[in-house]
Amino acid sequence: MAARTPVQLAAMVVGAVFLVVGIAGFIPGLTTDYDSLTFAGHESEAKLLGVFQVSILHNLVHVLFGVAGLAMARSARGATTFLVGGGVIYLVLWLYGLVIDHDSAANFVPVNGADNWLHLLLGLGMIGLGLALGRRTAVRR
Repeated sequence: MAARTPVQLAAMVVGAVFLVVGIAGFIPGLTTDYDSLTFAGHESEAKLLGVFQVSILHNLVHVLFGVAGLAMARSARGATTFLVGGGVIYLVLWLYGLVIDHDSAANFVPVNGADNWLHLLLGLGMIGLGLALGRRTAVRR
């Protein structure tokens, strides 16, 4: 078995965290107001850890994102693509969360202010990891 590069390890960790967070969103107790969990839409009052608004769709997206991260971590190029591309996706989600009315049908994911801040940090962090660690891999070749 070949040794994993730092960018692969980072993508594995990020993917695993997304997977755990997605699953946690389906666990009553970790998710408050679990009985109000809806498939999608701003009507869901369920909040992961009492802070981050979630829905079934939101949780499934985290699970799928986690699986994608773990799968893409199998190669350095895939890991870099996951981190940088995923980071860009999260920055787009951050912008989306800023411009929509959180009480409108446009908030179908759903997101709240805490989600917006988290999306900004995730986007910047993932891009930073992908660029910094992916560059080290490219230099070693």
